[in-house]
Amino acid sequence: MVWGFLGALLSAVAYGVASVMQAVAAKAAPDAGAGVDPRLLLRVLRQWKYLLGLGLDVLGFVAQIGALHVLPLFVVQATQAASLAVTAVGARVFGVRLGAREWTAVAVVCAGLALLGSSAESEGSEQVGLGFRIALIGAVVVLGLAGLAAGRARRGIRTPALGLVAGLCFGLVAVGGRVIPSLAPLDLLRDPALYVVAVAGGMAMLFYATALQRGSVTTSTAMMVLGETVLPSLVGVVFLGDRTRPGFVLVALAGFVLAVAAALALARFGEPTPAAETADR
Repeated sequence: MVWGFLGALLSAVAYGVASVMQAVAAKAAPDAGAGVDPRLLLRVLRQWKYLLGLGLDVLGFVAQIGALHVLPLFVVQATQAASLAVTAVGARVFGVRLGAREWTAVAVVCAGLALLGSSAESEGSEQVGLGFRIALIGAVVVLGLAGLAAGRARRGIRTPALGLVAGLCFGLVAVGGRVIPSLAPLDLLRDPALYVVAVAGGMAMLFYATALQRGSVTTSTAMMVLGETVLPSLVGVVFLGDRTRPGFVLVALAGFVLAVAAALALARFGEPTPAAETADR
């Protein structure tokens, strides 16, 4: 279980550094107009910072999948939200000074993760059948339609809605990765969960990049954090047998709330600084 927690932390570091690079690339990409434009991914993929961030995302994803097969979803997903603490500290590279509030939030994230780590028990062994996998496919379709609708919503709704849908898509990636029982190539190709992970991951990147480009990164990131933590954690507890060590339910709940709330306080560090934007052009 220790190795699982280290894997979750590694994924948080990789995702945190990647988010800064991808935010810079998304802001620098030309805006094609209203709605969600899949060509946005093609435009940002021409920028080396986005490509490097994507490579870090792959590293983070591999570490996350390893952690998901050892730890409960609520621990792994809260750790992903804590990647914003990594982003905040990393923002110092671009000349951003952290105030007392930000350093306090970083410390609270660490405290929340420590509580979660101490309360976690090995993930549940409940297996899910074809019905659960079909439900995941249905969720991908619903979120795809919701993301397209959010991209055409009025300005005040568009950014938080896109961020939330992107977060829910990232949550689907976590749930899909968790229910994959075998990483053998033939088993993977036959498992619908693999395609849920691939499609939901692509949609998450597109919707989040659109939100970053057209609205407040703070709002986008905060809503994404909520989407990728709360609902997947509930799915893990209700359907997948996730549990805490005996007598540690309140400790786990306190750790989850502290980690996510402090991550929300750091959401603005998904925003590229003017110096970083200038250097990218």
